[in-house]
Amino acid sequence: MIILSPAKINLFLYVTGKRQDGYHNVVTLMSKIGIYDRIRLDFAINTIRVKCSHDDVPEDINNLAFRAAILFYKAYGKKGGALIRIDKQIPVGAGLGGGSSNAAAVLKGLNSYYGFPLTNDELVFLSLSIGTDVPFFLQCKPALARGKGEIFEPFKGLPQYYLVIVYPGFGVSTKEIYKKLNLGLTKGTKTINKVCFNNEYFDAYKHLHNDLENVVLLCYPEIKCVKKALINHGAKGVLMSGSGSSVFGLFSKFRKASDAAISISKNSKWRIFLSNLLL
Repeated sequence: MIILSPAKINLFLYVTGKRQDGYHNVVTLMSKIGIYDRIRLDFAINTIRVKCSHDDVPEDINNLAFRAAILFYKAYGKKGGALIRIDKQIPVGAGLGGGSSNAAAVLKGLNSYYGFPLTNDELVFLSLSIGTDVPFFLQCKPALARGKGEIFEPFKGLPQYYLVIVYPGFGVSTKEIYKKLNLGLTKGTKTINKVCFNNEYFDAYKHLHNDLENVVLLCYPEIKCVKKALINHGAKGVLMSGSGSSVFGLFSKFRKASDAAISISKNSKWRIFLSNLLL
């Protein structure tokens, strides 16, 4: 079985408080995008194994896809196994949700292979113990997420943007960034009220925001250079995705996005992706 596992971006991300379970409450608008890891599931073995094309991705219980397979078989109640091969195209530690997407893809793939023994609600319940972004990747459409990321509302107000995504060549630890976050400084000039809209048409100028961005900029000033490059090449809006390190620029026209991607790619340290929102 071969599965395409898409990346995501956060079009806004507000951190509204810390929870007793150690996670943070957020309000975020997420959309899948057209960048994919390729996952192959082989069922000729009776244990769970992971093989990944990227050297920095663990191949044991620390891999979210590995963990997803364990949880699936436990919930299914029958023994089984799979060799999970991950052809990694989504950058690691980039704020694009690659590991979470892989986990969701494995959950859906195993459930399909065995004849859908688990309901979607049961898959979502399993996914919550893997990672906060995993439940989103079980959804089909852009969504407004709240809580620690597990409460979803479909969002229909996104126009079709073309994206230039810049991975600056290094990953960022989500855990470390949240440790350094000062909740008293996250509101800025925009407020939560401005993003708690009911399917209002998304406006890049009004709604792009990321409470984690300033924390990451202090640690990784090169991200400022990435943002400047995208702005100088005509992006309608620019934002870091998730906890970084990737930055995306929004373009209304494919040609403008393509020209920007070609020009920015002259920086050999950066990895450039030309993509679109999956609406």
